Amino acid sequence: MAATTLTLAKGITSGLRAAMERDPKVVLMGEDIGKLGGVFRVTEGLQKDFGEDRVIDTPLAEAGILGTAIGMALRGYRPVVEIQFDGFVYPAFDHIVSQVAKLRARSLGYVSMPLVIRIPFGGGIGAVEHHSESNEAYFAHTAGLRVVACSNPHDAHWMIQQAIASDDPVVFYEPKRRYWDKGEVGDGPDGALGTARVLREGTDVSLFAYGPMVKTCLQAAEAAQEEGRSLEVVDLRSLSPLDGEAVLASVRKTGRAVVVHEASTFLGLGAEISAMVTEEAFHHLEAPVLRVGGYNVPYPPSRVEEEFLPDLDRVLDAVDRSLAY
Repeated sequence: MAATTLTLAKGITSGLRAAMERDPKVVLMGEDIGKLGGVFRVTEGLQKDFGEDRVIDTPLAEAGILGTAIGMALRGYRPVVEIQFDGFVYPAFDHIVSQVAKLRARSLGYVSMPLVIRIPFGGGIGAVEHHSESNEAYFAHTAGLRVVACSNPHDAHWMIQQAIASDDPVVFYEPKRRYWDKGEVGDGPDGALGTARVLREGTDVSLFAYGPMVKTCLQAAEAAQEEGRSLEVVDLRSLSPLDGEAVLASVRKTGRAVVVHEASTFLGLGAEISAMVTEEAFHHLEAPVLRVGGYNVPYPPSRVEEEFLPDLDRVLDAVDRSLAY
């Protein structure tokens, strides 16, 4: 497609449309995704254009949606299911970790599972718990699943198509607070699914982020530049598998690392990245790897969620602590 400007939400819509036009086996399923176009209107217009047999409104039953999708994938379809909000995925958790993730290994590779599970995640929209969670660590911990998160319209458009084309199951996280951010969508993907991307080169500290926190880190790098500090921003994009080489290459360059995510730091992605860097790039480090994330509490009421979520000041404070070490 020619370069154009879209919101992140419409980048996903156009990616879904392209995949459906390319392959008649691509089928969408979810609650209110048809006539309504989904809570966030990501599937708006697709049922009108592709029909009710390919854009299917389902009952409010996440376990039923995933169970049906597993059967369809086994029959050669490429189902894409939408979970309305991150906290609603738990009724389907057993299907995902016990069946979806394991069928390929259990069948010694004879059975593939080309299934995409779209999950809007994170906070920042004034919603309560069950609507603002960051549960990516549950799925990244489960072998057999690919777990990815887009952060901008270009990646949203191309990564959803790469996920649908994958013969492995993919949990596709969409940062709901960035759905309405606009950006240019170019004519090809920036690397394969599973690779990270350096969005801003720097020499003093590496910032690692994904999904909604990528924009925050880019803003932090911009602010730090005014004080003469050069921050490198790496969009991880893939949480499982992690692009370890990209992470280590950045740390070996700057000697300092800060990992930023909305999820609790306790046993989160930041803990895994910190351990990996410590094990494999210890002699390149000038300071401990620091983590900035949500606190280890249930997601708070909307009136105080900005106190819970990492922001520019907390990222820059971590940068200061790293440089002062």
